[in-house]
Amino acid sequence: QVRLAESGGGLVQAGGSLRLSCAASGRTFSNYNMAWFRQAPGKEREFVAGILWRLGSTRVGDSVKGRFTISRDNAKNTVYLQMNSLKPEDTAVYYCAADLSSYIRVLSIEYEYWGQGTQVTVSS
Repeated sequence: QVRLAESGGGLVQAGGSLRLSCAASGRTFSNYNMAWFRQAPGKEREFVAGILWRLGSTRVGDSVKGRFTISRDNAKNTVYLQMNSLKPEDTAVYYCAADLSSYIRVLSIEYEYWGQGTQVTVSS
């Protein structure tokens, strides 16, 4: 059974940084596309960043480009989201997602597995 467990969320001031972690278990993820999405109250779930586990290829959403970075640690089976220069508009619940795919998907509907989410709040 696939399990994705996010951690690292919290309260931070604008301009600060946080690193989110997504610990993946339940199978081998080498052929998976992993991603981070976020959802603010009253808004649709938004693609933040994605990575192909085997190749390490990444893609970052336009709203966070230049500030957020996605990476993975094969030994720990963990995907990270490094968030720098945080803004109040980055406030949301951040979700880790996984899908068996050879390319990075940006639509949440295309992802099969999801974590429970972690809250990130950025104060002004």
